[in-house]
Amino acid sequence: MRSAEQSAPEPLPSAATSVAPAARSRASALIASLRPRQWTKNLIVFAPLLFAKSVLRGDAALRATLAVVSFCLLASGVYLFNDWFDREKDRRHPEKRNRAIAAGLISGGTVAATVVLCWAAGSAIAYAISPAFAAVAGSYLGLQILYSLILKKLVIVDVVAIAMGFVLRVLGGGIAISVPVSNWLYLCTLLLAVFLGFAKRRHELASIPEALSHRQNLNEYSLPLLDQMMSVVASSCILAYGLYTVSRDTIEHVGSDRLKFTVPFVIYGIFRYLFLIHKRGAGGSPEKVLLSDPPLIVDLVLFVALASWALYF
Repeated sequence: MRSAEQSAPEPLPSAATSVAPAARSRASALIASLRPRQWTKNLIVFAPLLFAKSVLRGDAALRATLAVVSFCLLASGVYLFNDWFDREKDRRHPEKRNRAIAAGLISGGTVAATVVLCWAAGSAIAYAISPAFAAVAGSYLGLQILYSLILKKLVIVDVVAIAMGFVLRVLGGGIAISVPVSNWLYLCTLLLAVFLGFAKRRHELASIPEALSHRQNLNEYSLPLLDQMMSVVASSCILAYGLYTVSRDTIEHVGSDRLKFTVPFVIYGIFRYLFLIHKRGAGGSPEKVLLSDPPLIVDLVLFVALASWALYF
């Protein structure tokens, strides 16, 4: 004979119990849509801090860190903005259809509120650093919006626009710590960003047949053309960095010519990336490659360590 406790019906789940998982799911989807993994791109803001020999200056390091945070917030707002306008195309894409907005996991109101919050917070931090930095941050935001709406449809211009976003990050990093960005750093940043941009287009063209209908300007590219442009930009990047390390101004600034010992690590890093593009099908997401390829991670760590030795000791 069953006891009263055993025969009692199981309690129905409360509204809070059923709503909580859904709320957590939406929150997780929203956080993923901010693309925190791509925040690694903003670490290039620290380049002027490193090469200006200002890492040990507490105030400069703090301002550079705030600059990175500002760019991360602005970029996350742009990612949401872009995903919302591309949601219909993304639903026809084999990979991007899994994005939260394309999958219908986030409402339009939530997207709009989060975009405004990210841009407002990023702009406020930028202005707190300095009005000049806020102007650079505003230019970056304007460029990204223009890219999302128009520039990404234009062949070659789309990659140059992406590269200019990196240049503005470096320029902002210099302004944040009141250090002028050298012509060499500008040139190396531009060339490296163009190289990564063409690598991304190659990955899209080579690995995803449906990408041609998703991104119309890919019809204007071809694999041989992209390979040729990547080769030109990669060699130019290596040459520009090599000349930077042995230039008279650099040697006078550093106090020695030891920075030239970092050149082999730059050569290896670019060649390793080309190897991953052609042999492993990588290149679609530079931050993913950087965080997942052990040889590239080791190369980057050794480069930073050797550059720090050359600059600071």
